[in-house]
Amino acid sequence: MKDIDVIRRENMRLIESEAGGTTEAATLCGMSPSQFANLRDGAKDSKTGKPRGMRKETARRIEECAKKPAGWLDTDHSVQPSGGASTRHVASAPHEAANPNGGEPDLVITEYSTGGAMGHGFALEENPPGLIRSWRVTHEWLRMNVPVYTSIENLCIVTGFGPSMKPRYNPGDPLLCDRGVRNVEVDGVYFFRVDGHGFIKQLQRIPTENGLVLRAKSFNKDYDPFDITRKMDFEVFGKILTAWRSEQF
Repeated sequence: MKDIDVIRRENMRLIESEAGGTTEAATLCGMSPSQFANLRDGAKDSKTGKPRGMRKETARRIEECAKKPAGWLDTDHSVQPSGGASTRHVASAPHEAANPNGGEPDLVITEYSTGGAMGHGFALEENPPGLIRSWRVTHEWLRMNVPVYTSIENLCIVTGFGPSMKPRYNPGDPLLCDRGVRNVEVDGVYFFRVDGHGFIKQLQRIPTENGLVLRAKSFNKDYDPFDITRKMDFEVFGKILTAWRSEQF
């Protein structure tokens, strides 16, 4: 079992990731960046040489500032809960952060902790997390650019890897995913799993004499489409709503 201070430091890193950086997390928690970093890293005591612990009162204050429930900082969010689904594949819900210019708070949309595979797939348990940790946007941006989604709580960032979806978007581009969509009711781009491999591909509903078939298609013509049948171990993690497409010059 992990020491409580180790758990708290790991969760401080989660807060930092969600906020978009050390300075942003420190501002959110009402402290200087150096104070935040000392708590996050466990600054060593000058006498004992051991990492300093965090007081209970400090933990509750940080939870309140970060809009987390009481006791959240003391909970190991990497453990597997009853029911079988590992929390390491789930993003913490989007949260508001103070607008540095005043006015309506910004919205911080955090990453889904397993990246997609824009290629031939990967084992979900082994793939590293995405490179884009979060998007910090205004509510107005969301209203203008993402008019339809199940709920704000279901929005998260997925980072795709591999060339199969080029030129629609590139490897490493952050994609906005609605994890409230768990079934393919309409054609679109989805984040899904077949057996132990995850993909981000366009899914098209194809009626056949043997029933409905889902056809997974890439935008890159070098990659062949494949069909997903009822016999396959198939699970939808969410629907891709929009992409932030990168371009190098």
